[in-house]
Amino acid sequence: MLSHEQIWGAIDRLAERHALTPSGLARRAGLDATSFNKSKRLSQDGRLRWPSTESIAKVLEATGASLEQFLSVIRPSEPHGSAVPQPAPPAENAIPLIGFAQAGAGGFFDDGGFPAGQGWDIVEFPAATGGQTGVYALEVQGESMLPLYRDGDILIVEPGAQIRKNDRVVVKTREGEVMAKILLRQSAKLIELLSLNPEHPNRSFDLADVEWIARIIWASQ
Repeated sequence: MLSHEQIWGAIDRLAERHALTPSGLARRAGLDATSFNKSKRLSQDGRLRWPSTESIAKVLEATGASLEQFLSVIRPSEPHGSAVPQPAPPAENAIPLIGFAQAGAGGFFDDGGFPAGQGWDIVEFPAATGGQTGVYALEVQGESMLPLYRDGDILIVEPGAQIRKNDRVVVKTREGEVMAKILLRQSAKLIELLSLNPEHPNRSFDLADVEWIARIIWASQ
């Protein structure tokens, strides 16, 4: 018999395989972004809540996974002759993850733009990104970065990396605004940024008003 923990764990692992958070997976499946949140897995009186078969069907359609693949995530194959489930190896390339909306709040970054404090989730990414110091992930929220980045996409950011003209970057202002743009020009006093979405204006800031700037090195698309 499948347990409540196994079913929800399978949804979490399916999201990870597609470089998404559970909320990103829910949005991609056309569901409310909170549908798979951990807070939704128990009722207020402590009763177990299960994902509906309709939700699972939408997730399979959105990810292109078959029912057999989903079941294999629930029940990974065991070594022949062993009835004891083998623990999964630790994620060697796990990095911190946070949404753009949350990133603007205080306490998530140090003065250099490196991850700090509590409240980060964890997501696993390719080995090519895992060994770089301070690398973290930002989840795109909303449509302000279309057509380049969609809601639910994950951007890998490397603080401290050398930044050149036309690089895609994440910028945080001292007022707490966090944005993904293209670097057009940077002088000793000014930074000019091109918006990814042509419907949004380009931006420019005095460097004194910029808390940090970091290069986007990878994106899930």
